[in-house]
Amino acid sequence: MNSHAAGRGGAPQGFTLIEQLTALAVLAVLTSLTLPSLGELIDRQRLQTAAESLAADLSEARFAAALRGQAVHLSFVRGTDWCYALSSAPGCDCRSAARCTVKAVLGSELPGIRLATSSDAVFDPAGTAEPAAVASFVSARGERLQVVLSPLGRARVCRPDGAVRRYPAC
Repeated sequence: MNSHAAGRGGAPQGFTLIEQLTALAVLAVLTSLTLPSLGELIDRQRLQTAAESLAADLSEARFAAALRGQAVHLSFVRGTDWCYALSSAPGCDCRSAARCTVKAVLGSELPGIRLATSSDAVFDPAGTAEPAAVASFVSARGERLQVVLSPLGRARVCRPDGAVRRYPAC
């Protein structure tokens, strides 16, 4: 029996061009439906990272002030190229590697996230904060998260609107 005869009478082998193009078209439609939600997920994750990182750094500053027995200062630079610094002296610039800087965070590490409002604070060696600081971050899609620092020096993340449901309302 010859190999051509077995191919004609048997089951088809492989997919036709029409079937391949149909599968490719369905895949393209499904991909185009998921891309917008993927971008939204990335923006929300960056917003959460900014807020949670600041809250963690505030807790670290409170601990460092108590451990060192000296004040730790939090200062912000707002705008499109925002940043914040924890430092041993007031007014220490977060954009340069100054000796007084304990830690600096640059907003360029989180593209699409804007620091909308902020207020500087000082942690004293007792662990309290003067005054209570608030920072508000906004994503490219307009979602907001706030970091609130209580007078006792405890940081928490909250949502001023209902956009990010993971956090309690402010």
